[in-house]
Amino acid sequence: MIQIKDNIFWTGIKDWGIRAFHGHELSTHRGTTYNSYLIKDEKTVLVDTVWDPYKEEFVERLEAEVGLKNIDMIVINHNEPDHGGSLGYLMSKIPETPIYCTKNGAEIIRKHFHKDWKFNVVKTGDTVKTGKYELVFVEMQMLHWPDSLLTYVKGANLVLSNDAFGQHFSPASLFNDEIDSCELYQEAMKYYANILTPYSALVKKKIEQIKALNLPIDMIAPSHGVIWRNNPLQILEKYYEWSQDYNEGSVVIIYDTMYDSTREMGKAIGEGLEKSGVKYKMFDCAITDRSDLLTEIFKAKGVIVGSCTVNNTVMRAIASLLDEIKALRFKNKVGAAFGSYGWSGEAPRIISQKLQEAGLSVPQEPVAFKYRPTPEEIQKCIQFGETFAESLK
Repeated sequence: MIQIKDNIFWTGIKDWGIRAFHGHELSTHRGTTYNSYLIKDEKTVLVDTVWDPYKEEFVERLEAEVGLKNIDMIVINHNEPDHGGSLGYLMSKIPETPIYCTKNGAEIIRKHFHKDWKFNVVKTGDTVKTGKYELVFVEMQMLHWPDSLLTYVKGANLVLSNDAFGQHFSPASLFNDEIDSCELYQEAMKYYANILTPYSALVKKKIEQIKALNLPIDMIAPSHGVIWRNNPLQILEKYYEWSQDYNEGSVVIIYDTMYDSTREMGKAIGEGLEKSGVKYKMFDCAITDRSDLLTEIFKAKGVIVGSCTVNNTVMRAIASLLDEIKALRFKNKVGAAFGSYGWSGEAPRIISQKLQEAGLSVPQEPVAFKYRPTPEEIQKCIQFGETFAESLK
């Protein structure tokens, strides 16, 4: 247990070795943490648990440090198994302990554990006095589950935000002022891009609501990664920025290829962008980490996607990427398509259509050439890049 405020402790788990999350959907190159917090006031309050593979270690530590029977109440801000997974094992030891959660939280907990424990349903503005501290609850519905809740510890000026403002990151220190801020923001943006982007409108609205409450905030403690102790409002401001159709003005060129013809077209398109003063990055979709690639798309203003045609459609890595672009609901981005083909040539048209369906503006017709592009066709790809650069303006 690590003290983060007077009589408030981190009692979570550092998972140094995990490299994939949400099954195998999200890469976690720097590990993660499962942050649980304990308030030792007149009432002893546990806020969130940890992922259930660590349930025995977690509960044994609570027994040794606190004594399970001394826990007066449990707050579950969010019952996704990486946060609420140990609840069933813990409650088997102390089944009469009241659980504070949202209405959706109570329903989800029942569905996960098939138990009807002593639920105390809370909504925004509800409070619980714990002694010198007071818990103030703020519903965070769909950030990123229906049950999500933020708990503000009045008197400690502490925000226990669960998934919001977190990162899949397990550094040497728990606190933002003791680690590499570049690494921290890489992981914070990756977390937002891959998990919270579809809910950006809700993020913006919720942050405005939090600001309107005018709460003094000295620390933001999420349920993954680093605790924001130094200038904690910086991550609130970043989320507000990221929630508003964020981009950095650059372009990503993403391709899959069989025999490099499509790659050569992509390189020529990049040359056209560069001639026009537009910065770009280029990625082979088949071998690039998907979570990192989606973060690059999040940062980009322009998204140019290429594939050769296989069995009258796009290559599989591109097909799944296009589905994810649609699911993440990126806003205010410009797209285009390209590719080589042997005989039928549908891939660029399919990509163009899929980008439009995903909500991107696609002002250009796709560029496509048979087999290996000639020098003249390479020049047309350069011109395609120049035209795309103009469309960004």
